[in-house]
Amino acid sequence: MTPSENPRPSLNELPPDERLDRQVRIPGWNQEALAQARVGVAGDDPWLTGLLVTGAAALGINQLAVAAPALDSRLLTAARGLNPHFRLAFFPGYFSHFLLEDLFRGARVLVDLSHYALASKLLLGAAHRRGLPLVRGYDFQEDHAARFRMFTYRPGREWQELLAVLPEPQLPSLRRGDPVLAIILAGLVLEETKKLLLGEEVTPEVISYPPAGEQGETGSQTAGTRTSPLPSGASPLAVVGAGALGTFVGLGLAALGFTNLTFLDPDPVEVTNLNRQILFWDAVGRPKAEALAGRLQEWFGASGRAETALVSRTTDLSGYAAVFDCTDNFESRIVLSEKCRDAGIILISGGTGVEAGQVVIYDPDRGGPTPAELLGLYDLVGEGDIEVKARERASCVYAPETAVIMTNQVIGGFMVDAFRRLTAGESPANLFYDARGEKMF
Repeated sequence: MTPSENPRPSLNELPPDERLDRQVRIPGWNQEALAQARVGVAGDDPWLTGLLVTGAAALGINQLAVAAPALDSRLLTAARGLNPHFRLAFFPGYFSHFLLEDLFRGARVLVDLSHYALASKLLLGAAHRRGLPLVRGYDFQEDHAARFRMFTYRPGREWQELLAVLPEPQLPSLRRGDPVLAIILAGLVLEETKKLLLGEEVTPEVISYPPAGEQGETGSQTAGTRTSPLPSGASPLAVVGAGALGTFVGLGLAALGFTNLTFLDPDPVEVTNLNRQILFWDAVGRPKAEALAGRLQEWFGASGRAETALVSRTTDLSGYAAVFDCTDNFESRIVLSEKCRDAGIILISGGTGVEAGQVVIYDPDRGGPTPAELLGLYDLVGEGDIEVKARERASCVYAPETAVIMTNQVIGGFMVDAFRRLTAGESPANLFYDARGEKMF
């Protein structure tokens, strides 16, 4: 079958894209290198492959060649809506024969998201013969737990390391993997792909999650000994901040079946949000909380609610089983830490920069410091009564902060995974992520 491709104007004729403003401000960033590159992708999970395709489109990688039995149609719509210059050559089938290598002719990077060894061996062989780098990532089940591995191959690296990232199944079948680990993995793979296209150093190790010896404690507290019940799929959850981080937290929660969601955010969607806030391609000008709640209801049937407001000391959080802090200022994080501590509410706090981020968990039954205390936010803000002040919208135009999709995708996914593990009776550890570190997390 001939791969389908949607025609687009020559990349040399494309005007500057305001949508990408927040990333082109990063020192050393080369958007043209991303726009001109062709990336080849093989996958077998429509959700995982679709997440990578959508993330790449948001990042401004305009040319993808994909071999997969199917792509999630919702994510494909998002990819095309986010990037008007996006060109997709799609072969609807498994990467199961060396002749399919022609689909990836001209690619600068190969990506292997497959879960069967035949495709992995074919792609490794193609990468070796053509002198191309290959990013390999997949999720799997082991010891009744969801896990993933990722490795970046460059010509000259030891082949023995690749044995650790070969899946056990030899032949293809349609894959439906873990929806939350797919969010994280797609972000990590896209980060490595970006590094390769921009000539940056890639991560040297085989990335495994959960890391060996860091599975999270189990059995130390059971539901019967808790002072508060563990949340369930019907429990009311609050996501404070409906920007990039809140988008991926909401996406992960809804994909897991948590449907009783409330989003709080005072801001409208802006064009410059679209390089990382993948659900808002047709919502510029609308309140973010409203747009996110509506999209998740459309995609997953989630009974989402929206509050277009700042969180403050007068905000009532008492009815929620857990709160996800996806805010972007220290004052809001301090207020949420204090309100959840005083009310005995689970708090999952996330923070991101361009290349790093963290997930900090406060479980009232475990005790310990709040995220604000652990991260030393009081030292950064100062003493006295701390209040959240409304921002001038003009400040985002004249003093914008740099931001990309990958860190938000990774941290948002880890926030949801930490919550899921908590609801399963585990005691997940805080997580710190560094895209440039020898160990990412």
